[in-house]
Amino acid sequence: MVIGMKHLLKISDLKKAELEKLLTLAESVKKNPVRYAGKLDGLALALLFEKASTRTRVSFEVAAQQLGASSLYLDYVTMQLSRGESWEDTARVMSRYVGAMVARLYKHSDIEQLARYSSIPIINGLTDLEHPCQALSDIFTIRENGLLKKGKKFVYIGDGAFNMANSLLAAVSQTGMSITMVCPAKYAPAREYLQFAKRHTDVEVVSDVRAAVKGADIIYTDVWVSMGQENEKAERIKNLIGYQVNEELVKAANPGVKVMHCLPAYRGYEITGEVISGRHSVIYDQAENRLHLQKALLLTLLGKA
Repeated sequence: MVIGMKHLLKISDLKKAELEKLLTLAESVKKNPVRYAGKLDGLALALLFEKASTRTRVSFEVAAQQLGASSLYLDYVTMQLSRGESWEDTARVMSRYVGAMVARLYKHSDIEQLARYSSIPIINGLTDLEHPCQALSDIFTIRENGLLKKGKKFVYIGDGAFNMANSLLAAVSQTGMSITMVCPAKYAPAREYLQFAKRHTDVEVVSDVRAAVKGADIIYTDVWVSMGQENEKAERIKNLIGYQVNEELVKAANPGVKVMHCLPAYRGYEITGEVISGRHSVIYDQAENRLHLQKALLLTLLGKA
């Protein structure tokens, strides 16, 4: 791989220079898609999904098609994996059939096993630990808005202990932006990711939402109940009810603040519909940019950039 990695499993595996190359390529791909059409002609991309998906599945399938590759959607439930076949056997066999694989799984340890035995690039389409493709697309969106620079303030509100928070800490910290994580104490960021971020930029963890957004250039939120946490729904809503991104909160930030959400969003819970559709929102730009960033990722991993 051009940027020195065989797989993309975690953002924290990427060096700053590698991150910048991906962002630059994504910009080029978005501006001139015709230039990259057919670059992956003849390649097959497998999408192995144990979890439900909208944006990850569609953006990778469309990205593959527009780059000249075919894609195969593999439902975990209908594969032999669900009957006990090992990750090793699955990885070794799939490596004989396809050129790369996107895996969206519950346990991060499973994707690590898949990558260990694969001779093809494995891309993390989401696990319980990270969602690197989303975070890369997010910082690409921030870059498009001219905010990816030292001195700008990134504020994350909600559950600071789950996969999106982990990936954003690892990604945003390498850009020079300061990071404020706003969350209840029981949903504080994982120590590993907090330490990683602090090696790169200024990071604070607070619980006062209104004070935290003062001077914010980016306000980011995510669902309060992620896949696999359904049995905790009532408790999580009770603990996070004071962490909603609404119009009043947005007004307390910088006048040009951008609001971000990785979707799916549950309007009236972590964010209001008014904010999603409001003038500060770049949420649908984020969703579109999944396509462009993932094209750049596929091209890079497969040495076709």
